Amino acid sequence: MENRNNENNFKQQNQFSKNSSGKKGSFNFYWIYAILTVFLLVMAFWGFNETLSEIDNVRLRSMILRGDISEIVIMKHKEIANIYLNPTHINNDTSYKKAFEVHKKGPHFYIEIADITSFREEIAAAEEELFQRQTFGMSDEDMLKEKEHFKHIVVKSDNTKQWGLDTFFWILPLLFLVFFVVFLMRGVGGGRGGNPLFSIGKSKAQLYDKNTQVSITFKDVAGLEGAKEEVMEIVDFLKSPEKYTNLGGKIPKGALLVGPPGTGKTLLARAVAGEAKVPFFSLSGSDFVEMFVGVGASRVRDLFKTAKEKAPCIIFIDEIDAVGRTRGRNSLTGANDERENTLNQLLTEMDGFSTNAGIIILAATNRADVLDKALLRAGRFDRQIHVELPDLDERLDIFKVHVRTLKLSDSVNLEFFAKQTPGFSGADIANVCNEAALIAARSNKEQIDDQDFLSAIDRIIGGLERRTKIISSAEKKVIAFHEAGHATVSWMLKYAAPLVKVTIVPRGKSLGAAWYLPEERKITNTEQLLDDIASTLGGRASEELIFKTVSTGALNDLERVTKQAYAMVAYYGLNKKIGNLSYYDSTGQNEYSFTRPYSEKTAQMIDEEVHELIETAYRKAKEILKEHQPQLEKLAMQLLEKEVIFREDLVAIFGERPFKEEETVSDKKDADAPVAKTETETELEPNSKPESQA
Repeated sequence: MENRNNENNFKQQNQFSKNSSGKKGSFNFYWIYAILTVFLLVMAFWGFNETLSEIDNVRLRSMILRGDISEIVIMKHKEIANIYLNPTHINNDTSYKKAFEVHKKGPHFYIEIADITSFREEIAAAEEELFQRQTFGMSDEDMLKEKEHFKHIVVKSDNTKQWGLDTFFWILPLLFLVFFVVFLMRGVGGGRGGNPLFSIGKSKAQLYDKNTQVSITFKDVAGLEGAKEEVMEIVDFLKSPEKYTNLGGKIPKGALLVGPPGTGKTLLARAVAGEAKVPFFSLSGSDFVEMFVGVGASRVRDLFKTAKEKAPCIIFIDEIDAVGRTRGRNSLTGANDERENTLNQLLTEMDGFSTNAGIIILAATNRADVLDKALLRAGRFDRQIHVELPDLDERLDIFKVHVRTLKLSDSVNLEFFAKQTPGFSGADIANVCNEAALIAARSNKEQIDDQDFLSAIDRIIGGLERRTKIISSAEKKVIAFHEAGHATVSWMLKYAAPLVKVTIVPRGKSLGAAWYLPEERKITNTEQLLDDIASTLGGRASEELIFKTVSTGALNDLERVTKQAYAMVAYYGLNKKIGNLSYYDSTGQNEYSFTRPYSEKTAQMIDEEVHELIETAYRKAKEILKEHQPQLEKLAMQLLEKEVIFREDLVAIFGERPFKEEETVSDKKDADAPVAKTETETELEPNSKPESQA
């Protein structure tokens, strides 16, 4: 038993010794910084007489006149004078006793001096006054005798320098620089081999391999059927390359995903990572950019070096336009900048002398027009995969993906909402589903119904309702007639988008809004564009017709029609006077150009044609409103009363549209959509802003 206890004690002692003395902890450099700071403070104030009391010239003079001072030492290197008291005069002042207790041999006080010569003259003048007081009333002979025995104050200069302190302050900036570099070496990066300095040029790519597989697959990517087919071929090549190599085919070196924001480019790349089952390097174009010269190129080299070790693999560069912009574009700052060096190295690695067998590069951008042509050529990015906004069927598939985790009621019709969201991207639809869930939870519902989705679409497009906004009755009337003008003109024009809802409830920055359901056209003709402009100007035309004046509420309308008219004249060649010319630069090469691709005469002609086009549409809108003014006024009054009106209200006032039209979403809305309350409206035009602002 005793031996076992001794053995246990021995183990405990060994364990204690390991924890106390044998434990290796990383040395904290902050202790060095703290010690250095204390050392600097001590050295900075060492010898500066911080324990001495300072006196001024007035007290110094009074001390001399009383004979309390025995010696004054002028310290030239400090611009002060140390004062030594006469030991026999300790009782003359209480401060003398304290000074002798701290420094028996002195110095006891000090005084700051500006000029040594003037200081000596002041001391001499005070001594002369003391001598005159002591010899007052004496004869000349007695004064001469007294002068021989008069004890002057010893005034001497100390020219010695504190070489250690002076040398320290001379090397202080150098020490600070050294410690700053050490701190920088420790602070930058994570470092391989324990030295972070060498990690600054290492790639920041995140690696997904068999240990960290991506869970997203092509089943999670709804829509994008064409894009999925192309990337699935790349995945198939990585899984079974012999099927292609047996026929002499080669794997594409790179694929560039191009499309508007939110269309699913990054999601598609993540699905490739989940399907390919090969190492997947993911990083952003901005990860190559660094403030240090040469770091970007070094990171590119390290990325491809690591990728070659794990080939076959995929490298995904998101937002490649951050590093792949056209070289030589910004000539004001010089061509040899860090971004161009990084791009040059990327071009070399993608298709240079070195072989990158088994490495496929995927990249994503929504600014393909600004990319360097050398980056887009075959052999680097062999394919450009366009990821466009989803159509009707693709939107329905996207809705089905995003509602898988939601608790929906049986009445929810996803096909109806897919038709109500033309122009929505995948990210927009995901936001709609999430917003619907939040709205349902806010109302303490157990399931999400149709009305929650309708309110979510309203919230995303038009903004949050602001019923608390104070609007006068006169302003509200102007807004009502403005929105009624939009509704009337669009109802009477064949090619105008069918109206779905009009509201005068403030949302976001707008005080009123009208929503339409535009057709999902691939091409648009002149008549359709002109009817669209006329319906947009219907609000201002209504204000002028009813109130004989116009307001600032048509700002958004005017901005839209101006851009649309300029596009018709200068871009699409839809003007007879300008002709079949287009001044649009789809390549983006003239983005930073200060010159226009046409003359001043042509510019004046474009301005005139745009003005005439808009005025013609405005006159057309006014004619329609004059012809249907009673219905316009009735619609405005009903809008003032209800605040929100729908398509069925327009049918009751105007009747059916006076021309045959194809089946639209709004037709289904009457049959399928739930009855919307005043405070929750439906919005259908995805890319439109509220039609009127006041």
